[in-house]
Parts: sequence; C-alpha cells; structure tokens
Amino acid sequence: MRFETSAVVAATPATAFALTQDYAKRLTWDPFLRSAELLGGAGAPQVGVRAWCVSRAGLGMETEYVSFSPPKVAAVRMTRGPWVLAEFAGTWEFRGPAEGPTTITFRYHLRTRPGWLSWLMEPVAARWFARETKGRVAALSQKLQDSDPEEVQGA
Repeated sequence: MRFETSAVVAATPATAFALTQDYAKRLTWDPFLRSAELLGGAGAPQVGVRAWCVSRAGLGMETEYVSFSPPKVAAVRMTRGPWVLAEFAGTWEFRGPAEGPTTITFRYHLRTRPGWLSWLMEPVAARWFARETKGRVAALSQKLQDSDPEEVQGA
C-alpha cells in the first residue's frame, strides 16, 4: 500500500532538507517521534547509515538510508520494526526553486502481516500513518516559518 502527503513550505529546499535530516533537531519539529538517533556512530545521514526512531505510541523502527541526495531526496527502508509491518519504506522529496518556496512530499509504502489479514490491516495502518504524516508536515511547515533559516541549517 502506498500513500503520500505534500505541502508547500516557506523555505528553500536546502533549508527544509537540512532541518529534516538533522537528528539533533528532529524532535524540535517532528510530533510523531519521541526519540530519533543515528546508529553506529554516524554523524550525519548518508546511504547505508541506519537510524532508530521511536514513535509517541512507543513503536520503534530501525531504518537504513537507501538514497540521500541533498537538497532533493532522502529515502529509507525498514530493517527492523514492529511485528505488524512486513515492509516499510519512505521517501521525502523537496522540490522548488533554490530561493523557495519548497514543495515537500512525504511518500510511504507499507505491507502488513499476517498476509492473509492485509486486506484489513493495510488500510487501517495507511490511514494512521497518513494522519500522522499530515501532522508532521504541518509541524515542519510551522517550524520553518518560525525559524531563522541560518539557525535551521546550523550556519
């Protein structure tokens, strides 16, 4: 099952991308999470780096970056997560002129288990993730609106 949420934010693609990929700042804008960290001593995301995130609901997921191309796209796939998710992947895209504004699209794919119950579980999981994702995009937009671009990028 696939779903996505998009929004236009008052920021440059570079600023929006930098904020979303800075794990030291992740909890300042992301209401979905209660913790987020890069694993294995990684200082910054890049292809092959793994992250561990725990939702407010207490569900933890380890992901691995499969694409990382600032300031355009970051994509991850689940390597370990809640039993109910057989597969999970996400792509965050940032499109717009260098001076902004930026259209941010959060796109997800998921597959639930057990497979025989996916007809019921996947629409429920997708609705929950979609609702949470809309909240994340709104919170990100608000953070970008309220912040100095240099502060967000860590300049």
